[in-house]
Amino acid sequence: MNRERLFSQLASHSGPFDIAIIGGGATGLGAAVDAASRGHSVVLIEQSDFAKGTSSRSTKLVHGGVRYLKQGNVSLVLEALRERGLLCKNAPHLVHSLPFVIPSYHWWEGPFYGIGLKVYDTLAGQLGLEPSRYLSREDMIALLPTLETEGLDGGVMYHDGQFDDARLAIHLARTAVNHGAVTLNHTRCCGMMKENGHIIGVKAECMETGAQHEIRARCVINATGVFVDDLRRMDDAKAENIVAPSQGVHLVLPREFLPGDSAIMIPKTDDGRVLFAVPWHGRVIIGTTDTPVHHTSLEPRPLPDEIEFLMKHAARYLTRDPRPCDVLSIFAGLRPLVAAKAGSTAELSRDHTILVADSGLITITGGKWTTYRRMAEDVIDHAEMVGGIGVKRCVTHDLMIHGSATVLAKDDPLAVYGSDASDIRALATYEPEWAGKVHPKLDLTCAEVIFHTRHEMARTVGDVLARRSRSLLLDAQASMSAAPRVAALIATELGWDAKTTAHQVERYQHLACGYILEG
Repeated sequence: MNRERLFSQLASHSGPFDIAIIGGGATGLGAAVDAASRGHSVVLIEQSDFAKGTSSRSTKLVHGGVRYLKQGNVSLVLEALRERGLLCKNAPHLVHSLPFVIPSYHWWEGPFYGIGLKVYDTLAGQLGLEPSRYLSREDMIALLPTLETEGLDGGVMYHDGQFDDARLAIHLARTAVNHGAVTLNHTRCCGMMKENGHIIGVKAECMETGAQHEIRARCVINATGVFVDDLRRMDDAKAENIVAPSQGVHLVLPREFLPGDSAIMIPKTDDGRVLFAVPWHGRVIIGTTDTPVHHTSLEPRPLPDEIEFLMKHAARYLTRDPRPCDVLSIFAGLRPLVAAKAGSTAELSRDHTILVADSGLITITGGKWTTYRRMAEDVIDHAEMVGGIGVKRCVTHDLMIHGSATVLAKDDPLAVYGSDASDIRALATYEPEWAGKVHPKLDLTCAEVIFHTRHEMARTVGDVLARRSRSLLLDAQASMSAAPRVAALIATELGWDAKTTAHQVERYQHLACGYILEG
């Protein structure tokens, strides 16, 4: 996946593309994979980097949504469980089963949650993971030695999926390119092209060079997440908002706060939302909040109340109370919930919505990572009708994601690369200096940085440290210290001069400061 080569492919394309997609998150990339694998010509543009927004800021879970059973939304649970099973099958290098434990501090909670989880197991059917089971107090303490034991009666264990969200996004981009799509990061939509009121393409600008491109397409899809309304108003200045953004915040702690291989799930917190404590890449993620917000940003920041909420609940359920100095990173993401009359964002629909404007612009929003494939199938079905490009069968049900040919052991530091891991190891063999880590507290090696730049379209220090690797989330302070080394490596690949390299380091360190909890 080479950016210069893809721009050349864009320039040499004759006639309009079948489909142009705006937005390089889970939804846009999933749509690109679906359309390209059907045989359509596809171009995707992303103003920043792939998965820069919400798609890299999830709770890292591929799940059916246990709490939706309580809401009675069985259809959403069924769809999500089915998609969870397909993801485990099609991206086994990135998605795996993880045991979750629900602690019971009242005698009735075990049977109450146990019955619900048996229904969850049944709904999963043949695509289920492992059956749920009851746990005694002794079982709970053995599995979760740092769980608060005062009043503990027992618990219930069930299984859901876990993944690395930004890594899956990168592998989806590579899958789309493997099927002929043109996927361009750091390329923003700066206008719509119209004839007789109908959209015939988009105007795009390369954020690196400022070069302008007119991209003709038979159909244009708006898959920009929480920013869909901004793009809809680019098409129609009078378009009303359809998204009510909600902010979710997570904090990252050292693994000693939750040793072992099981996650904790608290079904109902003070704000009515589920709380998770999840082991991930040698750390523990605590989240998430659900806070309505009125402004959207590529870099949302946690609010003081959200931080206090997570710290209070972590202290409530863990024997060791976390302090601000224990927090390795804290990050926020915005959910594109479909606007509706509801008491809180926790009650808004998690289903996806597709709208077709009079101009032909197709907007898709809502949904979640777990159902990205189904969302893509739906929106490309619409695109085929709106663009008149011919109906072709969706093949993503059985389409293996890039890298899936090799599944490494979970504890292998290169496991998330799948079959690409051998290429990274070859780089380290070719240049032994590249085998070293960029920082003692991070697993990221120099060879990985070179690979990110050569084959995964990393164009900035942030692209590498925040998304190609997850260094920013795993240890924000260490990632700041690693930034000069990472910038120097990228500079050798992209030909940066000293001024550009220094600017990249400064820009990243300013960004990373927002992920460090002061106090």
